[in-house]
Amino acid sequence: MFHQWRRRRAVKRITPGDGSALRRFRIWQLLSRSLMHLDLSATDGPVRYTVDVRQWKTDDNGYVMVRLYRNGLQHAVSRAPALFPVEGGTIEVAISAFGLKRCHYVTANGTARQLDPDHRSAEGRRARFESRRPGLSRVVGALSIVALLVGVALLLQQIAIPILQIPPIAEQIGTVEPLIRLPLWLTITLAITAAVASTERALRLRYHWLLDAAGN
Repeated sequence: MFHQWRRRRAVKRITPGDGSALRRFRIWQLLSRSLMHLDLSATDGPVRYTVDVRQWKTDDNGYVMVRLYRNGLQHAVSRAPALFPVEGGTIEVAISAFGLKRCHYVTANGTARQLDPDHRSAEGRRARFESRRPGLSRVVGALSIVALLVGVALLLQQIAIPILQIPPIAEQIGTVEPLIRLPLWLTITLAITAAVASTERALRLRYHWLLDAAGN
């Protein structure tokens, strides 16, 4: 029931597009723009849907907007998370602080498949790297997980220590000191590494509520 309520709310957020043409992806938009494509068959012939997300460009209320193009013309607009009804199902889009965490076509029977990234986008370049160098790609993915696990461990320590130092708790268990004390330079380095790892995972549309939320 809650899922259906969320879907109805997402549909209500949709506004008609203005019919403007899809702008070409530019190299300087690598870290700020996601462009994903979906090819379907309609009664009037083949149709291409394109999802255009500018992560660093928000509306007056601070929401990231998702624009849907049909055959190169703006068809609909919604704030993220977005859900657009299309032929045979819906296109569902969700974002994180580092990029896309979901951009899938979900059919009426519940089957989901990810949209294809534009070959010029960062997601498209990461997909080509995975196709050409699958072994090295897996290593990079594993390193991203390790970096985020370290970030999660440090975050849990930061949360736990103040709680354990509350007088009623400290009286029961005694004084608790941090297990790991890091110099400032290493703390900053690990924070940057976690951000890079979350960005790398976002380029593959990988998201886990604990790992990637800790990197935010």
